[in-house]
Amino acid sequence: MVAQEPRIKFTYDDYLTTPEDKRYQLLDGELIMAAAPNEPHQRAQAELGFYLMGFVKANNLGRVYFAPTDVALSDTDVVQPDLLFVSNERLHIITRANIRGAPDLVIEILSPSTSSYDNGYKRALYAKHGVKEYWMMGTEPGCVTVLLLGDGGFEVVATYGEGDTLVSPTLPGFSVRIDDIFGA
Repeated sequence: MVAQEPRIKFTYDDYLTTPEDKRYQLLDGELIMAAAPNEPHQRAQAELGFYLMGFVKANNLGRVYFAPTDVALSDTDVVQPDLLFVSNERLHIITRANIRGAPDLVIEILSPSTSSYDNGYKRALYAKHGVKEYWMMGTEPGCVTVLLLGDGGFEVVATYGEGDTLVSPTLPGFSVRIDDIFGA
């Protein structure tokens, strides 16, 4: 029988000692380093962020943040969603250092290096901690899956693609054409 090496679990305090010029997330006590997102990812984030920020500000609904913003969900789970929304009712979770608790809406833009985490561990993590709504965006061919938290975890509300108009259950009145996010 081969003895396994004990796995070191890092904590939020350990996470705080990582170099500031590198992007890390802490998932179940494991430090995960992420490369800078590619151009289609950054463009989709900027376009969607523009529409989301405009809607939230115009309606005085809360705050929108872009990555890298630390969201500390536990002592061993610190994530940096691509975009997130915190409603006025939950502004108390915002600190100078980070967001401490579940945002109302989290948006992850899937890339080859992160999609398994975003659709697996992070999806379960967001549900466990009470994120109300989760969007998973693919940059190619440009689709968005909207999930809403139910009794058994996240349930797919809709998947939007080319020619569709995305709407949000958490932000009534918000809509954006998929082509406006992913267009040239």
